[in-house]
Amino acid sequence: MTMQDTQGGHGWGTAPVFLASVSTILGAVMFLRFGYAVGHTGLVGAILIILLGHMVTVPTALAIAEISTNRRVEGGGEYFIISRSFGITIGGAIGISLYMSQAISVAFYMIAFAEAFQPLTSRFEELFGISFDPRFISLPATLILVGVVLRKGADLGVKALWVVAGVLALSLAMFFIGSGPVSMQPESISLFSELDDPDTFMLVFAIVFPAFTGMTAGVGLSGDLAQPRKSIPTGIMTATFAGMLVYMLVVVKLASSVSSEGLADNYLIMSDIALWGPIIPIGLACATISSAIGSILVAPRTLQALGSDSVIPRSHLNSYVAEGVGEANEPRNATLVTSAIAIVFVMLGNVDMVARIVSMFFMVTYGALCAISFLEHFAARPSYRPSFRSKWYLSLLGAVMCLILMLQMDLPFALGSILVMASLYEGIRRSREGQADLAQIFQGVMTQLTRHMHIRLQKMPLNDWRPSVISISSRTFDRSAPLLFLEWLCDRYGFGTYFHYIEGRLDQENYEASQEVRDRLIEVVHQRKGAIYMDAVISPSMTSALGQGLQMPGISGMSNNSLLLEFGRHDGPEVIEEVVGGILMASVPGMDRLVLRHGDNFFGARKSIHVWLTWHDPQNANLMILLSYILLGHKDWEGAEVSIFAAYPQAEVRERREEINEMISEGRLLISEKNVRVIPTDGTIDFERLVEARSSEADLVMIGFEDSRLRLKGGEVFLDYPELRDVLFVSAEEPIFID
Repeated sequence: MTMQDTQGGHGWGTAPVFLASVSTILGAVMFLRFGYAVGHTGLVGAILIILLGHMVTVPTALAIAEISTNRRVEGGGEYFIISRSFGITIGGAIGISLYMSQAISVAFYMIAFAEAFQPLTSRFEELFGISFDPRFISLPATLILVGVVLRKGADLGVKALWVVAGVLALSLAMFFIGSGPVSMQPESISLFSELDDPDTFMLVFAIVFPAFTGMTAGVGLSGDLAQPRKSIPTGIMTATFAGMLVYMLVVVKLASSVSSEGLADNYLIMSDIALWGPIIPIGLACATISSAIGSILVAPRTLQALGSDSVIPRSHLNSYVAEGVGEANEPRNATLVTSAIAIVFVMLGNVDMVARIVSMFFMVTYGALCAISFLEHFAARPSYRPSFRSKWYLSLLGAVMCLILMLQMDLPFALGSILVMASLYEGIRRSREGQADLAQIFQGVMTQLTRHMHIRLQKMPLNDWRPSVISISSRTFDRSAPLLFLEWLCDRYGFGTYFHYIEGRLDQENYEASQEVRDRLIEVVHQRKGAIYMDAVISPSMTSALGQGLQMPGISGMSNNSLLLEFGRHDGPEVIEEVVGGILMASVPGMDRLVLRHGDNFFGARKSIHVWLTWHDPQNANLMILLSYILLGHKDWEGAEVSIFAAYPQAEVRERREEINEMISEGRLLISEKNVRVIPTDGTIDFERLVEARSSEADLVMIGFEDSRLRLKGGEVFLDYPELRDVLFVSAEEPIFID
């Protein structure tokens, strides 16, 4: 893509992205709570927290870097990137959650900013005679910050980043150089917490997790970057790994400098260790102000983008927050809304509580991002063409880790957050019918899985027989029995393909008609919740249509192994001859042949299936028995009984009975041995009359036939047994083994 990434804005490069991200990463939590984390979990626990946190944030950073190179990036940061890649339905749900996490983060950083003044609390109490409350600082500081941002805009924030970065570098340098009071130094590094009653690992993780969320701070500046597709991936990945390295060094320094007791009780312990103590509160103040500035710059831009896309349910709110000021389109109204939310949470005044709320919002957002990135890797949509590629397993890792950690951190809040996210998605989806949503991504995933499985199945030998049935008829809308029967055969155990035959040539008129028929068929099956692939075929004759159908690959990836044709009791000889021709043609590719003769009974109560086995078609026996078992698996035949009638010469009766009973037992077929009847015959018995006498009341009768007899007698084969109701004539290409 050669077009300019973005227009308008301030035209910044990569440095603001890196500085915004790294100054947020090396911020409040590192200064205030890393000592607490080491004290309560030990060095091993603290390192594990850092690794777990980055198992979430690194995959998320990679996913964002990937997504940001897929589309032209404008204002709105992560929300814009997500919504333009995956649609506003998905992007809106994630965007609202993202915005809330960003807005509440402003409060989190301002509360932490107030804690930088703890060394002055005693002096404050002496002067004013009242207990120091951090809100005395955080509330007015928030108001001043809002005023400055509203007056000066984003330029001030970016200029401040350079100053903050310098102070952070200086404060960390003095921290690493320092050694701390000798009285506080441990005899050896505490690998594990030495406290009598330490806080739980997951509680510590929840409080510390906001430290790992800063890598996306620079993404919100996307609308003000000259080349966001280059600057965003470079900036956030560099900041993420730089922050991870510094975090590791900090916890090692803390564990080697102060005992567990000293670390757990002193939130500004880094000040005691540093070469010059006051630099730590100064660094903390600069870092928190910088992070707060970053959040209050980013959050309104996210809200502005949400309003521009009309994601918010109220139209007047959308227009209000979407309104920008000046050439840079500064989101003044969105900043006012964000400020109001921030002030509400500042009033809580508890940094740990707000940290847990922020953690959960970020977890939901990051988990959704990673999950969608994972799905996109498998969907392989042609429209998704990022120039930077992450790995599918890293995205999967990020999504799984988010879910696990959320549930471990706070189960009720986690479930509530997921429910809120799902509700947001469903609400936006309903209001934006026809727009891209998760269904399209899942459709892409299913397409890819199907493609791979088809290829794999084609190469694999088929060990177990299962129905892969093709059926063609021009009488689809005149009768429902054939289609229903195909659904029964293929509901659980097999695959069915049904073609409606349209006579004629492939021209525009016939093609349009075939598409209308196809849509009708799909709707019919959908209403019945069937599992059959429906289509229409245009051909000059039924013979040619059958030839086309028999050569088509099966939808399962394996070849179709059975042909089902049908005719009604009242159909004329031309229909029956058409069936005969199709059955004989199916013997060429070696398919099993099924002919359904149906009448007015419509399979009766569907409580009885009679299977007739004879001495002259033994290879059909197992297929008929297996088909009867398959029918029993459908709810329409629930509770039905299968009766097997075997007509064999007197000398073979005992042997055949034992064979059938053993097959039923070993094959675990739902057929009672008491329903197996072996009938001796000496060749003088009229077999047709025998079948009619036993099975005239059965809802379905299965009878075998041979191709040699079909070639000799033609359609008369299927007209025998006139007293039976619905009959399935079966011819197996080769014996089927039932294990």
